[in-house]
Amino acid sequence: MHHNIVADWFGESFSLLHPQLQTLHRQGGKLKGTVHITFGRGLGGVLGKRIAAKLNIPQLDSCHLQVNIKHSAQGLHWDRSFAHQPMMKSLFKPIRSHNDGYWIEATGPLALYLTVDIQDAGWYWQCQKYTLWGIPLPRWLFPKSTAYKTIENGLYRFYVGFSFPLLGELFSYSGLLSLETDAAHTEQTHSTY
Repeated sequence: MHHNIVADWFGESFSLLHPQLQTLHRQGGKLKGTVHITFGRGLGGVLGKRIAAKLNIPQLDSCHLQVNIKHSAQGLHWDRSFAHQPMMKSLFKPIRSHNDGYWIEATGPLALYLTVDIQDAGWYWQCQKYTLWGIPLPRWLFPKSTAYKTIENGLYRFYVGFSFPLLGELFSYSGLLSLETDAAHTEQTHSTY
């Protein structure tokens, strides 16, 4: 089996993921499609729109999403572009393994510590804690996140949503994306394993 940081982190659990998710995370690739965006009502929606703006997510009912996925010695790269805007780049660094570890997604001074649950062959992120400049923050300060990727009729189903106690939904986006096959080989060629 071709190893990289994702397969190595999951270990034996990697085989529990849907074969298409395994291939995507072995080779990298470019996913494209339309996502639907929803915002909460009232104050939750106002806050959601402010957070979405910082993530380059437009205030539209739907838009084009492109996700470039690749690996390097530094970690798992997820670069997202909504409505053909500049890429929002995320780097996930693996710590230990699936059984006793997590991934760190750092954006500036803010870091999210994420574990992965595998449910029905899908990948479900679970946020365990947040730190700001290395200082752990109380969970009530941050929105609750739901994020997963599964396979549906051969396509990649993505869902990312944020909510807040008392305020309810802030915003979410979801959709079915397809793999651009030629790009998968290009990404593989330019990736460092």
